[in-house]
Amino acid sequence: MKEAEFNVSVPDDVGGLLQEIHRRGGTMKVKVAENILSANDRVAEENSRLLKESGVYVINMMSSPGAGKTTLLEKTLAALKDKYKIGVIEGDVATTADAERIEKLGVPVVQINTGSACHLDGSMVRGALEEFDLGSLDLLIVENVGNLVCPAEFNLGEDHKVMLLSVAEGDDKPLKYPLMFRESAALVINKIDLIPYTNFDMDKARRDSLSINPRLDVFPLSCRTGEGLDGWLGWLESGINAR
Repeated sequence: MKEAEFNVSVPDDVGGLLQEIHRRGGTMKVKVAENILSANDRVAEENSRLLKESGVYVINMMSSPGAGKTTLLEKTLAALKDKYKIGVIEGDVATTADAERIEKLGVPVVQINTGSACHLDGSMVRGALEEFDLGSLDLLIVENVGNLVCPAEFNLGEDHKVMLLSVAEGDDKPLKYPLMFRESAALVINKIDLIPYTNFDMDKARRDSLSINPRLDVFPLSCRTGEGLDGWLGWLESGINAR
């Protein structure tokens, strides 16, 4: 397991920059944000081209902290690792705890610690790709930093984004965080075994999610009991086989 650290430097004259942004009514802030996203998209396109040439199917898993991404990843790897060659990129603000869990399954994993950044970006992933023998992989799973906002804005070169929502978070999240649901190809609603102990409304969550993205594939499941996992695994295998 290899660990990479990425830090964002701030210019020394940041105070003057902020004053100038304020003087211009905030227009520079918009331009800077657009430039950052544009630069990221260029790197993400390069990543995508490299991965497609190597025949690797890539998904970008996103959720809030604690929704169950790593547990779903463990279940997925246990079910598919003997059938496909799989690699994992683990994104976290700090620690290698999740990567250590994946490493125990005998799957190649690269840890990215972002320091203070709330998401992975194309450049971070590009550096991690150099640690894999891409030609030998069928599937690469990127577990993004736990966050319901920023990860959806930054393409990594993935084929599909996958959103995890746990029932413990509530059924109001699709309407509160629409971009995450709009950008995703699949929605996994995890921890359905907890529904009897919550006021989570599955019909509402599904209806609101599909109102944002009618093409969204929705998979209610429980990593603890295994209920619903087959649907998710079938969707993932269809992507691998299509590539």
